[in-house]
Amino acid sequence: MKCEELLKLLNEYVDGDIDPAFCKEFEQHLAGCDPCKIVVDTLRKTILIYKNDQIYELPVEFRERLHELLRQRWREIRDSKLEQPQQPSPAPRANNQN
Repeated sequence: MKCEELLKLLNEYVDGDIDPAFCKEFEQHLAGCDPCKIVVDTLRKTILIYKNDQIYELPVEFRERLHELLRQRWREIRDSKLEQPQQPSPAPRANNQN
């Protein structure tokens, strides 16, 4: 099984809705692929957090850094739109009635 195949079946695997034959392939792939194992573990942890309706407070430094990066990115997008030359509106067509 390739990583792309695993990612396509990921939701079904985590939900337990996957064919048992695929489960074996899935688990064999995970045993030898750390990036896919991290994705699956992260997804499981995320589901667990949300299932329990727990509020997870971000560490203050992380939250401040995230907000600053989001503000910076928003300014970059806004400024790039302002810097783009405005295209003139097309001139109205003359109504030729002969």
